[in-house]
Amino acid sequence: MTRNRIGVLLSIGALGIASANLQAQVREQQLEQPNATFPEAFSLIQGVRELADGRVMVADPLGQALVVADLGTGRADTLGGVGQGPAEYRQPDGLFALPGDSTLLVDLGNARLTVVGPDGGFAETMPITQGEPGPGGNLLIILPRGIDAEGRIYFQPFGARGPQLPDSAEIVRWDRASGAMDTVAKVALPKMKSATSGGAGNRSVMIRPIPLSPEDAWAVAPDGRIATARAIDYHVEWAHPTGKVVKGPAIEYKPVKIRQADKEEWAEGLSNGLRVGMMIDNGERRISLGRGGGGGDGPDLDSFEWPDAKPAFASNGVRVTPEGDMWVQRHVTAGTPVQFDVFDGAGNLKGRVLLPAGREIVGFGSGVVYAVRTDDLGLQWLERYTRSST
Repeated sequence: MTRNRIGVLLSIGALGIASANLQAQVREQQLEQPNATFPEAFSLIQGVRELADGRVMVADPLGQALVVADLGTGRADTLGGVGQGPAEYRQPDGLFALPGDSTLLVDLGNARLTVVGPDGGFAETMPITQGEPGPGGNLLIILPRGIDAEGRIYFQPFGARGPQLPDSAEIVRWDRASGAMDTVAKVALPKMKSATSGGAGNRSVMIRPIPLSPEDAWAVAPDGRIATARAIDYHVEWAHPTGKVVKGPAIEYKPVKIRQADKEEWAEGLSNGLRVGMMIDNGERRISLGRGGGGGDGPDLDSFEWPDAKPAFASNGVRVTPEGDMWVQRHVTAGTPVQFDVFDGAGNLKGRVLLPAGREIVGFGSGVVYAVRTDDLGLQWLERYTRSST
């Protein structure tokens, strides 16, 4: 019996050494200097989409600008104009690749989705809201989170039937050609708290999150796979269009303790966050969407319920490269370099990428990654870094 017990202990020890060696073999890439920086600042860079010729389309909702920028020459051409006409927008926001080098523009100010052709011309538009607006209707707000190579839109519905505190949400795929919508995956939501005040006919319900509470994050690959990072034990999954789900192993991590600087960093991220307003007037729902308006002194940080430590990764922290790798943004201490874990199609950790502190990835291109740097005046600068296939 003693010999068997020793054998088991040796086996476990060997596995531990092998696991440590695998962790040590993970390739790390530091992106220290951009290979190009656009010479003009933006108010808020919310959408970036690399075109076939290497230029990038940039959407600035606060500056109400949609431009095609050449980071090599420093030149930018403005597309369309401000307004609500056929070739206009009010708050250009997200940008997503469509087949044929066209682009889907999310126009928050006009609450519509607009197709922009490869020549920069504006084509069809469609409302962001779908469904019945009446009191018994099911009104969907379609804010795309990804589009596959066939042009199908993936989004996470919310706000359809009034204030609720669900613990999970569906990921829905919308085929614009047929109008069909189907659920392709589910994700865990952050913890929320609600407070109700007032009486009948004048009731106010405030729902706000528990900051930095664990939640799943997801993105879409061009082939229609759903890339999801799971918060419970930090592993990643690939949900294939066939229904097959590929799960990777759990990844060990050391929780980052939440300090005052981390709370302030979280609050800064709220200033330009998405605002969704819903009014019901004589049974008819009206939706308003926008960014900005987060000025003033900001929220009272002491009024929130804070966890002791951050979860493994950031909310909305998953992206998929053109090559099909999944990048997951890790939570780090405020003011330190930005870190991404890189996973392959089997869910295995294959590398890590570090960017200078204060950067935010906004898109990928051919062999490059686009990031945003915010200066002391709150202006944003578009940078391009050379990346390797880890």
